[in-house]
Amino acid sequence: MEEISESKTAFGHRGGNLFEAQYGIEWSESDGGINATGRYVEMSRRLYNAMAPYASSNPREANESGETDFEVAKEYGAKYFGNNFMRLAGVKAMVDPENFFKNEQSIPPLSTPPSH
Repeated sequence: MEEISESKTAFGHRGGNLFEAQYGIEWSESDGGINATGRYVEMSRRLYNAMAPYASSNPREANESGETDFEVAKEYGAKYFGNNFMRLAGVKAMVDPENFFKNEQSIPPLSTPPSH
């Protein structure tokens, strides 16, 4: 991965990566439905904390699901996209300034697109 510069792709963490991990959890009504939420969230936190010593710390990737406010997004965006976040937010401002194509983990547009 480190053969490609971080400025050439959205994924900024190019050097020294061996693995990428993503955690997910789901449960059904038979597992307790909404009443099981606290238990499963706590299990997820314990797993995340147990894996933390094995994760890179410079930079530490992260996202804040559901946050699309630019001021909040730039905090997690810099962690996830590294030096590419501002460039990607500028692209988003040019191609989707009204943020029509948004989701919980999308990059919000810059309020003022960068000039070229």
